Amino acid sequence: MRPGPTDTVDMADGTAAEARRQLLILALALVLAMSPWFSTSAVAGQLSEAWDLSAAALAWLVIAVQLGFVSGAVLITLTGLADRFGPRRLVLVGTLLAATANALLLVAPGYSLGLVARFATGAALAAVYPPALKAMSSWYRTGRGLALGVMIGALTVGSALPHLINALGGLHWKGTLAIASAITVVGGLIAEFVADDGPFGSAPTRISLGHVRGIVTNRKFLLASTGYFGHMWELYAMWAWIAAFFQESLTERAASFAAFAAIGIGAAGSVHVGRLSDAVSRPRAAGRALRWSGLTAALIGFAADAPWFIVVPLALFWGFWVVADSAQFSTIVTEVVEARVIGTALTLQLSLGFVLTVFTIFLVPLVRDAAGWGVAFLMLAPGPALGALAMSRLERGEGRRLDGGRQRDVGDRGLATET
Repeated sequence: MRPGPTDTVDMADGTAAEARRQLLILALALVLAMSPWFSTSAVAGQLSEAWDLSAAALAWLVIAVQLGFVSGAVLITLTGLADRFGPRRLVLVGTLLAATANALLLVAPGYSLGLVARFATGAALAAVYPPALKAMSSWYRTGRGLALGVMIGALTVGSALPHLINALGGLHWKGTLAIASAITVVGGLIAEFVADDGPFGSAPTRISLGHVRGIVTNRKFLLASTGYFGHMWELYAMWAWIAAFFQESLTERAASFAAFAAIGIGAAGSVHVGRLSDAVSRPRAAGRALRWSGLTAALIGFAADAPWFIVVPLALFWGFWVVADSAQFSTIVTEVVEARVIGTALTLQLSLGFVLTVFTIFLVPLVRDAAGWGVAFLMLAPGPALGALAMSRLERGEGRRLDGGRQRDVGDRGLATET
């Protein structure tokens, strides 16, 4: 008989094997499901010619997705949808809506409707990313840092996919967007019909304002979220503009390949830091990634005119560390809030973090035009510096118990709670 949500399971024998299988299934689903996110960034050159767009207008096509994601996440948080319905069903619905919204770009007569379509795409993806993390957490209690690292790695590869599609096929921009829309639906179908629920899930919960108040007054949640906010200040601006940065020294097609590699290598970083977090502690592992990525952000822009054999390895190093810590902020949340509100807590953290991305995505091209890539990317470095400080405080305090399943507070419920 399958263990219930409150049973203690040490992930031995068949249970562990099934958990690994489900992790791979959900990771594949997320790779495919997140492909629409940067689909317009991958074809920015063609799209700017077709619609006669400035750099600021292109930035708003990315920002619209971020704002849509925030709006969708806030709606899910306020309604408690993430904890009232099965996460895999939400993923399927989200991918169907995201594919439809992204496909609207194929018939959009111009920029205005394109912005609406991108906003709707982001809102739909809010029903994909946090629920997918919740679905995975139902399979893992110990080793959750590595498992969430694999999921964030899947998100990373999915975000990079449009760059690869564009580079490999040499397609018209509409072809790239059509492929991205189609494969996100495949991801949703895999999540709903191939994946399964794990033993550590929670029953559907009707969320109240009291639950939300408990989340936002949780000290560990606040410190983890501060680290996440610093991380987000840097991450999406790097992902959004790294292809444009490569175009300073590479051809357009080579820049697409390099952008795919620089973003996609973050999957390896996420797995590495996930393993590290289970071996030492979540805050220590996240802090290491924040320090390396922040240092690289401060330096790489000043090498924009350097030969490709300097620029590309430096960007790969940045890409490895820039997203490597992402899973750990979510992992800490799943371990310090009540099981019944995990979905709401994750969605709340994510939505606030994505608000910050709007500012840096918009500012990078403006600062680049005024002062060059060096200052533009240097502007991102304070975010990870602040995040590393928050992780240090969490590590010095109660955070050292967030060490991959050996928390003092974990008992039969499987998740620690602090209010």
